Amino acid sequence: QVQLVESGGGLVQAGGSLRLSCAASGRTISSYAMGWFRQAPGKEREFVAGISTSGGTTYYSNSVRGRFTISRDNAKNTVYLQMNSLKPEDTAVYYCAAVRNWQPSRHHYEYDYWGQGTQVTVSS
Repeated sequence: QVQLVESGGGLVQAGGSLRLSCAASGRTISSYAMGWFRQAPGKEREFVAGISTSGGTTYYSNSVRGRFTISRDNAKNTVYLQMNSLKPEDTAVYYCAAVRNWQPSRHHYEYDYWGQGTQVTVSS
């Protein structure tokens, strides 16, 4: 079992930045690709970013590419999402997830473990 706990969410003005963290416990995440997803009220959960087991390959949705950066520190069993130039449409609950594969998936149903989520609110 892998337990995931997100932190770092909050309220920020448009144009600001936040850094989300996802701390894992129970097992090392070095053999898991990791993803960040988000879900706004009334909308489906959507893929935001993903990172391979080594961290050498990253993937982003078109809506965040160039503004968000996913990274991981396997020694610390932690994954990060640096979010810059935030927009009101980025407002959502952000979740991290782990999949037992070397590369992440853009499909939420393929992930094995999920965190409880952290709220990000961007004011205009």
